[in-house]
Amino acid sequence: MPSDASTMNTPAYDGQSVAIGRIVSVTGSQAVVMLDNATDRPRGKRAELGAIMKIDTPSSIILGLVSALSIPVPSQKESVPDIRVAELELIGQLIKEEDGSIGSFLRGVSGYPSLGDAVDTASADELRRAYMWNDQQAVSIGTLVQDHTIPAMVHVDELLGKHCAILGSTGTGKSCGVAVVLRAILEQNEQAHILLLDPHNEYTHCFGASAEVITPDDLQLPFWLLTFEELVEVVLGSMAGRANAVEILAELIPIAKTRYAANRGRENGTMLKRGVGQIGSYTVDTPVPYRVSDLISMIDERMGRLENRGDVAPYRQLKTRIEAISGDPRYGFMFGSLTVQDHMAEIVGRLFRVPVKDKPICILELTGVPSEIVNVVVSVICRMTFDFALWSGGNVPITLVCEEAHRYVPNNPGLGFEPTRRAIARIAKEGRKYGVSLCVVSQRPSELDPTILSQCNTVFSMRMSNDLDQDFVRSAIFDTAASLLDFLPSMGPREAIVFGDGVTLPGRIRFADLPEHALPRSRTACFTEMWQLEEGKPIDLDDVVERWRAADSPKLNTGVHAHESGPVEGDPVPGVEAAPMAQAQPGQQPMPHPGQHPAQQSLRQQPGAKAAAPVPAPAPAQHPQEVPGQVRIPRS
Repeated sequence: MPSDASTMNTPAYDGQSVAIGRIVSVTGSQAVVMLDNATDRPRGKRAELGAIMKIDTPSSIILGLVSALSIPVPSQKESVPDIRVAELELIGQLIKEEDGSIGSFLRGVSGYPSLGDAVDTASADELRRAYMWNDQQAVSIGTLVQDHTIPAMVHVDELLGKHCAILGSTGTGKSCGVAVVLRAILEQNEQAHILLLDPHNEYTHCFGASAEVITPDDLQLPFWLLTFEELVEVVLGSMAGRANAVEILAELIPIAKTRYAANRGRENGTMLKRGVGQIGSYTVDTPVPYRVSDLISMIDERMGRLENRGDVAPYRQLKTRIEAISGDPRYGFMFGSLTVQDHMAEIVGRLFRVPVKDKPICILELTGVPSEIVNVVVSVICRMTFDFALWSGGNVPITLVCEEAHRYVPNNPGLGFEPTRRAIARIAKEGRKYGVSLCVVSQRPSELDPTILSQCNTVFSMRMSNDLDQDFVRSAIFDTAASLLDFLPSMGPREAIVFGDGVTLPGRIRFADLPEHALPRSRTACFTEMWQLEEGKPIDLDDVVERWRAADSPKLNTGVHAHESGPVEGDPVPGVEAAPMAQAQPGQQPMPHPGQHPAQQSLRQQPGAKAAAPVPAPAPAQHPQEVPGQVRIPRS
């Protein structure tokens, strides 16, 4: 048992700045502090886990993070005080000027403390100097847990330029954190270009009039924008024995593109701009329009030339698949238009907000997209994001926010859609050079491709209870304050531990509160409150069944209820592109898309779109023909 002389008999705390311990051991990045025995210090003047302590040296004030507290040898007698020890991780320093004043903060330590140096808790002014960026490009997203008067700041260029990730279990406030960060960025950057992939329709209300909301009703992603690999996944899927059909498509698609370009050239007297290429040089991946009817016509021609019935089977199978997909109203955003037009510039401009038009963020809702092709849609969007930045010379910096990222880039190579993985990985690895930033959001980081997370230089880690998730995040963090991750299982809602280049120091923060109208639609249901009501909220079961049956259809905003039949004049026509959307007749209330706020209804119609007049249904044809100005209404 050590003698009483080995302990620090510091008098009781009197409100002055009195050292609470002294250095007894120093290693390369750590120090051990023997604490005094005063127990009446207020919070903020005590050594607590995660708190920032200061060590006053002649040349600087060294800051250390409390990573562990212990009593190595507990006293056996009440009269003998315990030896209390705190372990510090040295994380930075405040340089002292020649006149003794405190200068700027620097990460890392250039000079180490000596044995016996006094240790105290960092003051509010010292914490501000350490955590606050002295830069106009920094925004506040919350406060420090250690001192709620000190704002938690992130540097926008560092945050976005080197990618970031927001991770946490469900129910921890992850969606609120995403909304807080994006709102803070948009407040200071009104000409931003942000695209948010929203798989659960959570963020519609979060940005008000500053958001362009694209739903499956008015999404335009024509099939000719897809690469060959993406198109094969949409048309053929996992169809057995699809090798022959793939070979046929690979041969016919370039011909169909050439036919369309030649027809446009004859009609307009010009050809599609091909740069150095000419007609006939189109590949299966060139993003130029072509007609489905041309594909089917060529398939019919080929079948007519074949004599062996066995050779006809792949053509007939491919034709059946193309007709089924192109006629399916769920795929209306890809195949719905009977008139093929080259409006790629308008599609790109709307997605990436060029020009901004007071809406610097685009929210793409994915709930109504057929589940079997969601990965394909994400692949197209991510690939277009990188390609647009590449061919625009990096003059339009874009931020892509990928919610539920573990769906699209799983750590198991056998899962997911490989083109989606490649598209997101390309942004993560090369996007910084061309002005494309990636924000990864996931509730299961252990299921996320580690290559993607390793490219994120700023990480917000919220509460995680799963050991695999904690270990995965811990392995991806290379920081002197990585011991903060020990707090992951016990953090409160909307709290996060932030690391990386976007912050001056790693620390534990709490995201700012959002106004009620800006909260994401991700609250936990109040079971007991709703179950106390005798009847609960009135539910129109017929309407629920109708919406259920149309759950995967882009034609949700029809105004047609279960007791009605037939299309209503002025309603959107299934299978037709959303551009010519019609206005509902007076007195008709269109059925909102699930999770859509009424205030966003005006965003569902593309600017400049004209109302489509009601057209009688033509006689069914063997396959759709592209007739200019004609629309098709599927039979009920």
